[in-house]
Amino acid sequence: MNTLFDSLTPVTDEVLTAVAHMPTASLPVLLDDAFARRLRDADLMRIAVLLAKKSYDEGGCPIGAVIVDNATRRLVGKGHNTLVQENHPYNHGETAAIRDAGRLDFNRTTLFTSLSPCDVCATLLHMRGFARVVVGDVSNASGTERLLRSKGVQVDILEDPLDARFRAEQPVLELEDWQGLAATHKC
Repeated sequence: MNTLFDSLTPVTDEVLTAVAHMPTASLPVLLDDAFARRLRDADLMRIAVLLAKKSYDEGGCPIGAVIVDNATRRLVGKGHNTLVQENHPYNHGETAAIRDAGRLDFNRTTLFTSLSPCDVCATLLHMRGFARVVVGDVSNASGTERLLRSKGVQVDILEDPLDARFRAEQPVLELEDWQGLAATHKC
């Protein structure tokens, strides 16, 4: 099958944006195995950040996540936070990516998340057996890395901080995303 992105295609932000926005099930039409194997951790984190930007552009919390098969480097799931867009308290980037991946043996995958996971997502990552989680922004939010490590999950930090304007523009929404609607009543 001919694909658009192959071993000769440069890995650019434009290419990664196309990968971020293409439905996961359709990615084999877009990129071949040779291209997928060339994706470095920084490229995969960039896709998670592009998904976070997508959420922000939709009016939501800027958090994106990507799940990759460790052996092939193929993307098997991706998603972005839709707490606001779908009016659902647990549609976080990580849960959206897991839902997109479906029923997999996650101990053969790595999850890249643009922001440190909340307690619920960190627990889910452990429960689903992820062997490795790569976290982007730990400057603006962190805390579950120690929990994940205590459960035997390898955690790597690959900072790619998001635009901090979200936290300045929407501090109550960020608080709701992390701690629930009840936490916003204390403000």
